[in-house]
Amino acid sequence: MSEATFRFIGLDAPEYAQELDLRWRVLRKPLGFPPDAVAFPFEAESLHLVVLTAGRVVGCVLFHPEGTETGRLFQMAIEPDRQGTGLGTRLVRVLEGELERRGFREVTLHARDTAVGFYARLGYAPVGAPYSEVGIPHQNMRRALDPRSPGES
Repeated sequence: MSEATFRFIGLDAPEYAQELDLRWRVLRKPLGFPPDAVAFPFEAESLHLVVLTAGRVVGCVLFHPEGTETGRLFQMAIEPDRQGTGLGTRLVRVLEGELERRGFREVTLHARDTAVGFYARLGYAPVGAPYSEVGIPHQNMRRALDPRSPGES
């Protein structure tokens, strides 16, 4: 298996179309959404982290700042044949490292009920009661980060 490469991309990157396709196939298509229902209005203001293997996007996660020290992780998707390999954990940890470097102190997310255990293993704690979003059960979760002080390496 080829080595995985993690890369932050912009909406003008050639990998962005692959990211959108992965997000649709893994997250939206199973819920009956069409391909044009993938992009969010705040895509351009969000960080997009993809993982590539042999030049193909096999995983992604997005982060939308909601202030100077907090924001929301969303649209995490891993190719089905790569799920359970640790790639998702590595993807979240690379994102968190960049967020800490940028001074963020907290990450929040809306976890599908099927992903709550995954995020709990990564240190995310449930907040509030479960609810329904896009027609399926979700749980808000959050995790404190340890941002580096200026000048710290």
